[in-house]
Amino acid sequence: MDWLKDFAEWLGDNAWASWLGIGGLLTIGELFSLDLVLIMLAAGAGIGMVVALLGGPLWLQVVLAAVTSLAALALLRPGIRKRLHSGPDLQIGHDRLVGRQATALSSISALHPGLVKLAGEEWSAQPYDETIVIEPGQIVDVLEIRGATAIVHPLPQIE
Repeated sequence: MDWLKDFAEWLGDNAWASWLGIGGLLTIGELFSLDLVLIMLAAGAGIGMVVALLGGPLWLQVVLAAVTSLAALALLRPGIRKRLHSGPDLQIGHDRLVGRQATALSSISALHPGLVKLAGEEWSAQPYDETIVIEPGQIVDVLEIRGATAIVHPLPQIE
């Protein structure tokens, strides 16, 4: 049982190395899990190592490592995880045109669809409100795209 006594003595003198080893193993484990839990625990182990290097007692090393780990899990992880798992809203195809403005190139009514200039291209267009007529040159909002037809509504004009 001398080896156990020697190990305990070595551990007391080199606690920082134990914290470093624990932190390294947790970091390697995080590379496989990618869940941001083990890396937060590794941060706590890093604080434990710093306290050990500064000569703090073992109980203080453990307490500060645990507090750091819990604080990182509660405060940092949710925000980091949210940022990593969210991306830009990619609008492709016709969806990117909805909400944009266009210019009527011809008269547009429910009975006689017309043309609008939308994103540099000519599109067939129908009014959203079937009771109105949109005159050429009027600026319209694109409310919907149905097939190859833009459903538009004129912008109010201040006279």
